[in-house]
Amino acid sequence: MKLLDVVALTEDLPELELYRGQVGTIVEEYEPGVFEIEFSDLTGKAYAVEILNANQLMILYHQPIGERTLV
Repeated sequence: MKLLDVVALTEDLPELELYRGQVGTIVEEYEPGVFEIEFSDLTGKAYAVEILNANQLMILYHQPIGERTLV
């Protein structure tokens, strides 16, 4: 995981009012495996910013992993 990766929560965090599947962006890395995540709505307005561990997140991919160029 790295800066600006799009991620999703893998667990519910009701104490933070965040739930499994919510999507955010990594905006800071504090130490290996510890990230600040910004959660935004469809208009781009941030509704939460939280520090989370990598084991609470999964990277979202918008294209096949290991995509090869077709000739």
